[in-house]
Amino acid sequence: MFAVKIAVAQIGVVKADVEENSKRHMAAIQQASLHHINYLVFPELSLTGYEPELAKSLAFTKEDSRLTDFIAAASHYQMTIVLGAPIKSTDLPRIGMIIISPQGYVEVYEKMHLHAGESEYFNAGKTPCLRKLGNTVIAHAICADTNHPEHVKNYAQLGADIYIAGVLVSAAGYQADSAMMSAHAKRHNVLVLMANHNQATGQWKPIGKSAVWSANGLLAQANELDNALVIAERHQNEWQAHVVSW
Repeated sequence: MFAVKIAVAQIGVVKADVEENSKRHMAAIQQASLHHINYLVFPELSLTGYEPELAKSLAFTKEDSRLTDFIAAASHYQMTIVLGAPIKSTDLPRIGMIIISPQGYVEVYEKMHLHAGESEYFNAGKTPCLRKLGNTVIAHAICADTNHPEHVKNYAQLGADIYIAGVLVSAAGYQADSAMMSAHAKRHNVLVLMANHNQATGQWKPIGKSAVWSANGLLAQANELDNALVIAERHQNEWQAHVVSW
């Protein structure tokens, strides 16, 4: 059976500094390679920070030259790398996940459900995104997507085994959001992972605590301030998880 070893990366980012943020992503990717991760997901808008007013000027395309080093890293480490970034679109950009395969293919998932106030700066996406890792089907989500039960339900009906979200969650929202993540895992019998920021970005102060839940409840959770990977892998059809900090 193909070994699935999936992780979310918890990092902090610098406002609008794609170059510095890329270095921080690369440090997390190198850490992930030491643990033989084959699917790694970063928080919402991780390459730019959560800066709605600047998103249009910072937006990426699938052919963006700023992705070159990540494409090389995905190939070198044989790891699918999922980055958070604004995506160029007609009129307003979209909040996206840039999914880079070990073969160098670049796909994009665009956030389908916007938070209040985001529609001033972003358009919503319209299309779900599923990818296969061996025989495991991975579904993608971004922050407010997870607050809409039909989002994960639709993925489950499409055969998803894993539901993985890049988010920005503060202390005020964490209890409710984590309870919902746990409920999604139990209701649909999917593994749920959440990648959160651990430093202030935009007008928000995220709480970290990136985590993974199975149908049986919380499996692992990072500390608030750590740079960390929350890693999940399947052993004899049962998911196990742990945290690596640096």
